[in-house]
Amino acid sequence: MCDRLEVSKSGYYNWHGRAPSKRTAANVTLLAQIEAAHAKSDATYGMPCIRAELADQSVVASRKRIASIMRKAHIRGVSRRRGYVVTTTRDKRQRPAPDLVKRQFVATDINQLWVADMTYVPTWASFLYLAVVTDVYSRKVVGWAFGVNMTADLVIAALNMALLTRKPEPLSVIHHSDQGSHSVFNRWCKDNALLPSMSQRGNCWDNAVAESFFSSLKKERIKRQIYPRRDDARSDVFCSGQVISDSLIDFFDVDSRSKALGDKLPSFECSLMLL
Repeated sequence: MCDRLEVSKSGYYNWHGRAPSKRTAANVTLLAQIEAAHAKSDATYGMPCIRAELADQSVVASRKRIASIMRKAHIRGVSRRRGYVVTTTRDKRQRPAPDLVKRQFVATDINQLWVADMTYVPTWASFLYLAVVTDVYSRKVVGWAFGVNMTADLVIAALNMALLTRKPEPLSVIHHSDQGSHSVFNRWCKDNALLPSMSQRGNCWDNAVAESFFSSLKKERIKRQIYPRRDDARSDVFCSGQVISDSLIDFFDVDSRSKALGDKLPSFECSLMLL
């Protein structure tokens, strides 16, 4: 073999008996840390989020190094898939609320700007609808509700949960959503001292924060599961009315990193509340 490879026998045995280099040993350790971070994310994280996860553990590595190790180990995150169901039905008889946000999804503190939207969870029985309210400042889900029908009451149930958990000051929160049941929504916001805001019809960019959350939710969890019944979908989020540790909402509030926050976790706002 040495003759075929045109190397000396002493050189071959020197290479064969040589201990792994420091770089190789470090890459083995880094691979184990990458695999742990990938498993923690339910196999959803790609290179950017894994790098941020390692950085929180004081593990420093370049983007190219992490990408190279992941590629050689066949580790990859999940990607978006196309396909949609219309979940916005405009009431043409009512006038929508003005757009107070105008695509400027910026807040300097919690309870300044909330966004809400509704999506569907496919099951073998039928669609299950999910309404979510998100705080733009921290990207934290502050209210949610499930229903079998796509109605304004579903969003209002999610908003009631947000009000109960956050208790904002009167007229301090802009609540932004797409165009649905205008009369019910506007009247409810007025009764509960929220400032209603609505996006333009048929333009997902006008409610981009909510759309981005649902895109990640479907990409990283819902489209990777099969729900024979609506109760199976609910139990993936709730267990006897309590949020379970492996739930969708819990994952996206505690363990899912947001690019809009610089790959920080939405739960960072908990530390702000203690200041």
